[in-house]
Amino acid sequence: MTDSKQKRLDQIFMALADASRREMVRLLADKELTMNELSGHFDMSLAAVSKHVKVLEKAGLINRRQEGRTHNLSLASEPLGAALDWISIYRNFWQKRLDGLTTLIEQEDE
Repeated sequence: MTDSKQKRLDQIFMALADASRREMVRLLADKELTMNELSGHFDMSLAAVSKHVKVLEKAGLINRRQEGRTHNLSLASEPLGAALDWISIYRNFWQKRLDGLTTLIEQEDE
């Protein structure tokens, strides 16, 4: 993996490490929201929500479109795909381990 791709993954996983930011991603997966609509889902100030959004933007997970004073936010799915690709390597690892365990249990039952 190239250094730039590794740094990108680091940013994505760092951004997703926070529960509030994961919830923001989940909400934006359903539909585009304004900054005010998004902040209404959280028990924190608009400034705090804005800081979380900036972290998600830096990681490339959120797109912002401004119409006058309104900031519209939407999910950028491509970076999540890169993270899923990385995770899938370890999903395959565990699937092989579980398949091996199943085989071992079936052999003991015979």
